[in-house]
Amino acid sequence: MPEGDVLKLTAERLGAALGGAPLVRAELRWPGIAGADLCGRTLRESVAYGKHTLLRFDDGRTLHTHLRMDGSWQVRRTGARDAAGRSPAVRAVLATETWTCLGWHLGMMDLVRTRDEGMLIGHLGPDVLAPDFVGAPATDGRFDDGAAEGTRRLAVDPARPVCVALLDQRTVAGLGTIWTAESLFAERLWPWTAVGELPTGRVRALLLTAARLVRGSVAVGRRQGLGAVERRVHGRHHRPCVRCGTPIALGSTAGPDVRPDQGALERVVYWCPVCQRT
Repeated sequence: MPEGDVLKLTAERLGAALGGAPLVRAELRWPGIAGADLCGRTLRESVAYGKHTLLRFDDGRTLHTHLRMDGSWQVRRTGARDAAGRSPAVRAVLATETWTCLGWHLGMMDLVRTRDEGMLIGHLGPDVLAPDFVGAPATDGRFDDGAAEGTRRLAVDPARPVCVALLDQRTVAGLGTIWTAESLFAERLWPWTAVGELPTGRVRALLLTAARLVRGSVAVGRRQGLGAVERRVHGRHHRPCVRCGTPIALGSTAGPDVRPDQGALERVVYWCPVCQRT
């Protein structure tokens, strides 16, 4: 499933393509909103929150989409053959006179008043890519930023393995299996450590590392495209650890010895058995 870095770059591409010019074509191929008319409307803002995209229009409405596992947005020049969007897999077509954006295999779509966005994303934790996720301490040394809120949310269920807690979008938004594994590896944490066993400062450090890694991926993606960041652990099953040479192991959120194909709700977890000991 695409993670926060992908959604951030996607939102930027949609904003660059559609912003500042009225829509000349708008097709929302989704139950309940297929008859909605966005033609003539101008995109005011395109933002990502966690794994969600919010396209805010000048009439006070927001088009909300989620890519789920297989979704993507493609940008094509209006009038080009590949901008026709005739495939049944294309679930949204938004076009200005210059650019056409095609939403392929979208997993969620809603059209709501912009002031009602909270109904769709209000349950989510702080976004690791939000400007206020990492802030300066107050005069008393305490933090009141997104990372502090994420730390508090992780502590709600102290028995949960940290790899499970990080994947819960209600705790922090934007992390998936890639950046969860990479963050835990960077912090040398055993993925199935109970959150309650970690000091508050350790949890905050983990969230700051996650934010740094995801932001770094966005910066590289802007220059070189998606997927340009080399992963140190995710997807490297049986390959040598970049630190110690030990073969990278593959487990799941159910445990280090449980393969992800043994249960429908389990998520993959890559880790180094030496660098991330219990």
